[in-house]
Amino acid sequence: MAKRKLVLIGNGMAGVGCIEHILKLSGEEFEITIFGAEPYPNYNRIQLSYVLAGDSDMEDIILNNWDWYKDNHITLHAGHQVTRIDTVNQCVYTESGIVEKYDDLIIATGSNPFMLPLPGADKEGVIAYRDIKDCNAMIEASKTYKKAVVIGGGLLGLEAARGLLNLSMDVSVIHVCDHLMERQLDPTASKLLQAELEAQGMKFLMNKQTEEIYGAGRVQGLRFKDGTEAEADLVVMAVGIRPNVALAKESGIEVNRGIVVNDFLETSIPNVYAVGECVEHRGIVYGLVAPLYEQGAVLAKHICGVGTEPYEGSILSTKLKVSGVDVFSAGEFMDQPDTRAFRVQDDFNGTYKKVLVRGTTVIGAVLFGDTSDGARLFQMVRGGADMSELQSIFSKASTPDKSAATSSVAAMSDNELICGCNGVSKGAIVQAIQEQGLDSVEQVKGCTGASRSCGGCKPLVEELLKCTLGEGFQAVEKEPICSCTALSRDEVVEAIKTKGLTTVKEVMHVLDWEQKEGCSKCRPALNYYLGMVWPKEHEDERESRFINERFHANIQNDGTYSVVPRMYGGVTNPDELRKIADVAEKYQARMVKITGGQRIDLLGIKKEDLPQVWADLDMPSGYAYGKALRTVKTCVGADFCRFGTQNSIQMGIDMEKRFERLQTPHKVKMAVSACPRNCAESGIKDVGVVGVDGGWEIYVGGNGGVHLRGGELLIKVKTSEEVLEWSAAFIQHYRESAKYLERTSHWVERVGLEHIKEVLSDSETRKQLIDRINTSLSVTKDPWKEHIDDAKLRSMFEKVNIPVINN
Repeated sequence: MAKRKLVLIGNGMAGVGCIEHILKLSGEEFEITIFGAEPYPNYNRIQLSYVLAGDSDMEDIILNNWDWYKDNHITLHAGHQVTRIDTVNQCVYTESGIVEKYDDLIIATGSNPFMLPLPGADKEGVIAYRDIKDCNAMIEASKTYKKAVVIGGGLLGLEAARGLLNLSMDVSVIHVCDHLMERQLDPTASKLLQAELEAQGMKFLMNKQTEEIYGAGRVQGLRFKDGTEAEADLVVMAVGIRPNVALAKESGIEVNRGIVVNDFLETSIPNVYAVGECVEHRGIVYGLVAPLYEQGAVLAKHICGVGTEPYEGSILSTKLKVSGVDVFSAGEFMDQPDTRAFRVQDDFNGTYKKVLVRGTTVIGAVLFGDTSDGARLFQMVRGGADMSELQSIFSKASTPDKSAATSSVAAMSDNELICGCNGVSKGAIVQAIQEQGLDSVEQVKGCTGASRSCGGCKPLVEELLKCTLGEGFQAVEKEPICSCTALSRDEVVEAIKTKGLTTVKEVMHVLDWEQKEGCSKCRPALNYYLGMVWPKEHEDERESRFINERFHANIQNDGTYSVVPRMYGGVTNPDELRKIADVAEKYQARMVKITGGQRIDLLGIKKEDLPQVWADLDMPSGYAYGKALRTVKTCVGADFCRFGTQNSIQMGIDMEKRFERLQTPHKVKMAVSACPRNCAESGIKDVGVVGVDGGWEIYVGGNGGVHLRGGELLIKVKTSEEVLEWSAAFIQHYRESAKYLERTSHWVERVGLEHIKEVLSDSETRKQLIDRINTSLSVTKDPWKEHIDDAKLRSMFEKVNIPVINN
């Protein structure tokens, strides 16, 4: 029997969430093709704010990686915009010429950011905040410009503002109303939120209507209708979204504010469905993730012919976490003549709880500072609970000894939702814990989907684990490396050593991985641990590396790549500069940029040109993409500077040549300054060396990123040889005891500098660490210097099926 051809337009959370349901119900029935406008796999748009704030990388917010599509036999056309739907012949067409027939079509085109039609809105430096491209644009702008204005004091605007603040920008939020998040919070909670954000450095201009954006070419500021102005060299508009209905409208599908659907998500055209932010259901358009997943679940059952209740709309809830500030709201939250409210405000602990009641029925809630009761209150609002059920919540709020208060999840019934985003109930989680032996939040997420989207329910999941496992939970102190296994990092490494495991597949098979092929989180980690334990025996598994490491280049927001050759200590010569200039010209690099690590970056290189680009450069890779040594930044040193006390350039070159290509748990940056003036910023590097009279000081555990951390003094030494010796021992100790993707700054905080000093102070231990790092370094090689023939290089690239974006 031939499979039905199912086509999904839109590779976002709503559409792919629906596909996940379909795969569970009757995946073998369909031949699935997905078109996505962005050159990425399915990612968690809710967590873009974490990427902007620097708390996560793009890899961290991927929901379904490239292998997931392959494993489920899904054809993904990433970076391909669908331009036309022929509903008569049942075909879709893309701008790149792809034609795909369908039996069933799901439209999940999401929404577009609304840009205020202001004079000057087209100026350089005025952007929206909606996707990875916008996120990257803000990060890039923060490197050059410092005054940012966010127009919009709603959920999205505050998340953007917090991210920009973390990027060391001076941030002002412009809002047309007199209190923030007026669609989710009452004035009391709003003012508490504003006060907390102001304490963090955010500025607010309330009751302001922007009249124009001014500037010559690039934005320089905003002018308001009351005649006042605000300076800005970056303006982010976060004033709302509009359903993306252009494709549906042009294809003759009924459209109002959104694509009009019935209770089974059917459009006005047979065999064409719609789901997500592009949809209008019973006159309502939803912009939050939970309703979109509810729609997807109904649609999946309907398409698969499984009996289902119709989708009748959603009660909304919102949870916001901005730099430690927890806010929650659900249902109705503004006082009305026919409502009464339970209120508790604790100024000492910074918490506020309000539950709105009509008659005796719970109709809405607002929480600030402590949102642990959010899931339960949401269930009460959805179910129209009687106000008598509020007793446990408000008695807990007034109990000084929190240990004496009733556990919020213990009081929940099995059918109450723990994870509103993904519709996962308490009963489903308890059943999974008991039947499958789950003992961590990560495992619960992998098994049930709870906490997979916004992550706001993680505390509830953890509390439920404690309630379900009892004393057994106390014994579980380890953190599994991912949801595919219950084993921690230390247990996996020990098993690799004692059982002599040498490949990723062998590790997963012998250690009984739940997901036979692993996931994008554990495969790179296992590949690293194997290489660390068996540097000579283990053959690096390129397919288990992150995509940038496979290609030896950083993928950019348009699908092209960034190439950075190595320049030892930031020093170059005319011959290297000519090579770089020739390659930039030959392969039409869109930009040639000096990086913060004193190197030259060639941006805009096409994927298919990468092998020949490296061959023409004939220079070592700078590993700007790798979990390895990135750069050793140097000042000009004693040979040139009148303040310099040591030869920082030579020391930097020696260190970079000593440790280049060494794989580490996370990226490692170093610097050498010739004197305590620290022109090379040695105080905020993973390893920073500072020249002083009569020797060198070595600082470790610094981080110059979002989570700024000053390096701590490891030791003062007299000679350059000692610098290399102590640096090697420190790095190897980090390699052997840190978790994969753990920066030295976090590792030093976790294990403690005194412990590290104690380990390294023993000369025999130090010698053994250096011997082991030497063994690892002896087998490292730069793939671009191995004289691999062109055909072999290209075969490496073809193993990863990422589309080339044609500009």
